[in-house]
Amino acid sequence: MLTAILHHPTRSLFYKKEKPMKNNWKFLTLFLLLSALLLTACGSGGDEPAESDTADTTSAETSDEVGDEAAETEDKMTITLVENAWSASELNVTVAKILLEDELGYPVEIISLDENLQWPALASGDAHASLEVWPSGHAANVEEFIEGAGTVANGGLLGPVGRIGWYMPSYVLEQDPSLATWEGFTKPEAAEMFATAETGDLGQFLGGDPSFVQYDSDIINNLGMPFEVVFAGSEEAILAQLDSAYSREEPVLFYFWTPHSIHAKYDLARVELPEYSDDCYAEADSGGVDCDYPGDDLFKIFWSGLAEAAPDAHTLLSNMNYSTEDQIEMIAAVEIDGQSVEEAAQAWIDANEDVWSTWLP
Repeated sequence: MLTAILHHPTRSLFYKKEKPMKNNWKFLTLFLLLSALLLTACGSGGDEPAESDTADTTSAETSDEVGDEAAETEDKMTITLVENAWSASELNVTVAKILLEDELGYPVEIISLDENLQWPALASGDAHASLEVWPSGHAANVEEFIEGAGTVANGGLLGPVGRIGWYMPSYVLEQDPSLATWEGFTKPEAAEMFATAETGDLGQFLGGDPSFVQYDSDIINNLGMPFEVVFAGSEEAILAQLDSAYSREEPVLFYFWTPHSIHAKYDLARVELPEYSDDCYAEADSGGVDCDYPGDDLFKIFWSGLAEAAPDAHTLLSNMNYSTEDQIEMIAAVEIDGQSVEEAAQAWIDANEDVWSTWLP
């Protein structure tokens, strides 16, 4: 621009034929002022970006980072976890859900299925993992889906050891000590003690959710007990009936299990049934069970394609393992302290990073 002014064709801007000396100083001053203005204008177009340009660049970079994270999450499959109809199962899958989402970036869905229907769902890939299987009730499913078809994979032990059994309040034994063992329940007096309007002359045995694996009707019939199974319908319904009976010190005989916070809240006695044996349970399909439930090393089962479809999620779930005490602590937080399942699971995670960090790939 300055060059154009200095070298204007044919006629200089500063050329004035008349009065040359008097006006030259005026034009020289004007020239210097124009030059200074032009240099200032040119300097503003230097290398440093304007503030708005910097903000735009930063915003674009942030958007790119967020977009990359979103794209990474979108690339991951949704992991579908199975929740069964008891509190420990709900806590297990909630712990897994939080870690899969927060640590590995997977979207997670939880679906509720009973413990038998979960096997074909896993086999088809409609579900991807169930985290608490009680093996004593699933020998046929293990044989069909894991050992046979290979469509379900054994995901390893969860850690807690569980056991199903017959329970009653300890104050019942004070009324009749013979009820400590199964023989006491063969007496007509026992039936009379536990009879209800629904069972008439028979004693009531309170069963759980009908979808649970349970052999109580077979045990009662095969051991000659004058009792009838009445299904409460759910874990919550058992607890409600127990609480009602316990508050009035009335007799109640019911199906339940450990680990569970119920054993911290109530003084309960476990009925001694004939000792478990493999031969006894070999008769399960024909209704021949006449012995106690075994101790169960709880284990996990996966869709067989999970290791290939989501190897890091498979690693975390395979490594997932905590103690019976860990599980009881979370159950008690929900059942006794009134926390939500999510709150109890998150509290356990917050306090036990040294445990779950070893599960990560």
